[in-house]
Amino acid sequence: MTETILLDMDGVVLEGPGTPQSVYDRAADTAVDELGLEPTDRQRAALRSHGYESVESACAALGTDPREFWRRKEEAASRLAAERIRSGERALYGDVAALESLAERATLALVSNNRHETATFVADRLSAPFAAARGREPTPEGFRRRKPDPHLLEETLAELGVETGLYVGDRETDVVAAERAGLEAAYLRRSHNADVPLPEAVTYELEGLDELREVPAER
Repeated sequence: MTETILLDMDGVVLEGPGTPQSVYDRAADTAVDELGLEPTDRQRAALRSHGYESVESACAALGTDPREFWRRKEEAASRLAAERIRSGERALYGDVAALESLAERATLALVSNNRHETATFVADRLSAPFAAARGREPTPEGFRRRKPDPHLLEETLAELGVETGLYVGDRETDVVAAERAGLEAAYLRRSHNADVPLPEAVTYELEGLDELREVPAER
């Protein structure tokens, strides 16, 4: 039986624990300009925040559809994220090269809380073949279904036609989502979580992606 390994993106294959706030600031400003809005400084700060409730409240005050604003903000953020990766401003971790040989014995998939467009963009740039790539949809519902909700993991397992496997993450939310989805969890140490206590329910603790080659193929 083919082994299935699902990997988180930010902090696992892509350097840094997440999208910087500056990207969301610029993305929100783009959506403001596209919709011809004139927010106050406080409203602009709310529109820039990384949370739908703040955006919804500001949009209500401005008389604009919050779902449409959110969609435009997410799409702009995806474009900006891709530009940062193409330019080398944000790079892949060096040990992602280990995934190429791992793909010879395992089915690989990328599952991230980040935007779906960004997840597919990153998967396409990796040398290892990925059978699936999934991120959040550019909707309020997609934002609310982020890990530790197992939704993204469960959808990916259904797409692959499997029920078991290993999920590699760098946060406690990854471990919780894996457990809820019926997966084993591997906790990957990076500089941003080097001193974080090991979450419960972790099956493997890794110092690098190359150590995945030592994880038994049949568990």
